[in-house]
Amino acid sequence: MVIFVVFIAVFADFIANDKPIFCVIDGRPIFPLFLGYSEGIDFSLAVFKIMPPIPYNPYTINLDKKLLPPSREHILGTDDLGRDVFSRIIHGTRVSISVGVVAVGTAFVIGTFLGLLAGYYKGIVDSIIMRIVEVFMTFPTLFLILTILAFVPPNIYNIMFVIGLTGWTGVARLVRGEALKVSSLDFVKISKVTGSSDFYIITRHVLPNAINPAIVSLVFGVAGAVLVESSLSFLGLGVQPPTPSWGNILLLGSQYIDYAWWLAVFPGIAIFLVVVGLNLLGEALRDAMDPRVYVE
Repeated sequence: MVIFVVFIAVFADFIANDKPIFCVIDGRPIFPLFLGYSEGIDFSLAVFKIMPPIPYNPYTINLDKKLLPPSREHILGTDDLGRDVFSRIIHGTRVSISVGVVAVGTAFVIGTFLGLLAGYYKGIVDSIIMRIVEVFMTFPTLFLILTILAFVPPNIYNIMFVIGLTGWTGVARLVRGEALKVSSLDFVKISKVTGSSDFYIITRHVLPNAINPAIVSLVFGVAGAVLVESSLSFLGLGVQPPTPSWGNILLLGSQYIDYAWWLAVFPGIAIFLVVVGLNLLGEALRDAMDPRVYVE
């Protein structure tokens, strides 16, 4: 399920778009989506063309077809501006997955770095870092994000940065706990005695043996980031229209829930499937990386 969603996110332009993947005009082969150009080209002159499976652009407005229910022409219906909902959900997949991966990747790097420092050096370094972690953890995550977004414009890059900046505490605690345990083992002590540098010991010995719980947390974190991004977009503080996002499609659906149920149901199903898939993947990784679980 996760691989399928990532595939859709990567190849969204080739799955849902009103421009051909390949066409032939005046005997000249053209790849508009591959080469990133289309301005000034009249695709109606093409003698041969290969269109995406869903031939609709997520940004194209057609007021003559607004709020149409699911049909053969528009599989998941249209929104209040006549835009194809299926196309917008597919392109919203790229937004949600990008926010989740980049934000959690940022949190992973920050949390791993601080957790390694705290667990390896202990003492005053550990105390300072853990007090910072506790300060961040005293604030509810969503309210902390909302507070930060009050000072920065709500766009996709700021959303990534804010979620990453507020989501590193769990990773730091996990890595710190493993680093404390690993740094007390004999092979680390021997490496210190032989004159190895702290950087070498941390990167060669401590990090590889302390990273497993953080990797599992990374997968769960992507699921959480998808939910946070959807929540912020639903509140109007996340990804802003016309950029498609599952959250802002849901927000639109809440305004037309009485007679355009498809605007709320289908993006809700997409969020549900992605979060369930990521959580199942996280559970599988947790079992695979747990040395106490044996396979007979």
